[in-house]
Amino acid sequence: MEKDTGSFEDIARNKLAQAIDDLESADILLGADKYRAANNRAYYAIFYAIRAVLAMEEVDFKRHKDVLAYFNKEYVNKGIFPKMIGRKISQAQRIREDSDYDDEFVVNADKTLEQINTAEKLIELVEQYINK
Repeated sequence: MEKDTGSFEDIARNKLAQAIDDLESADILLGADKYRAANNRAYYAIFYAIRAVLAMEEVDFKRHKDVLAYFNKEYVNKGIFPKMIGRKISQAQRIREDSDYDDEFVVNADKTLEQINTAEKLIELVEQYINK
């Protein structure tokens, strides 16, 4: 069976929809005091929002670190997205990894809410970028 693919803009919008779904999941998990899971979903909302931007350029990578590095190099460092968001993305990645893999890492509602706010802001910026 042949795979049906859309335009790169369609792919970008699909990735953005995934980001929005993960952000909604993060909000629900935060409300249920499931901070580790909420951090994971907030990070994936960020990750898929970044992949939406890269899809517009027909660029993708298999590894998360490559996606994030390319985004920072080509979009944050060049001023297309604010430097503040680049720092917050790096922080979200560290917190997600600690939440998922470090048994001694303790996360709280405030730190989780910060990750969700980063995802919300990035999604807003990506929507503006895609709609230009």
